[in-house]
Amino acid sequence: MRIDNLQPAISARLAVVGANATLQTVAFSFSRPGIGLLVVCSNTGAAIGVLSKSDLVRHLATAGATDAPVAQLMSWPITSCKPDDDVYSVWQTMTVRKLQNVPVLDVDLMPLGILDIRDAMQVLFEHEQYQEQALIDYVTGVGYR
Repeated sequence: MRIDNLQPAISARLAVVGANATLQTVAFSFSRPGIGLLVVCSNTGAAIGVLSKSDLVRHLATAGATDAPVAQLMSWPITSCKPDDDVYSVWQTMTVRKLQNVPVLDVDLMPLGILDIRDAMQVLFEHEQYQEQALIDYVTGVGYR
């Protein structure tokens, strides 16, 4: 299954901020339900980095400066995926890199959404259930449905 099949879920989690955004803006964005990762964008709207809640907490716990621009806190280069990527492949990357969220970017690095690992796992689990039922049907002589 491709990432773009999850469009409603991934687009609902999309939150972007500018590179010069304040920490208050970031905190407000993170206060929205389901937002765990912000895509930091340039003036043209292209993704240049990401900022997680953990990045924000780590900054506040160590540096404490509340006037730092987002560009100083963001992570880059970005681990991202494209709409036509396979969910299983992206899930493997997320697991290896211990990522909870990955931005979905188009070829011009414009953000389209955020893939949450729970969404990927749900899709993979449903696919496995379907495969298991198809195998049971085949073995018991019911055939394919």
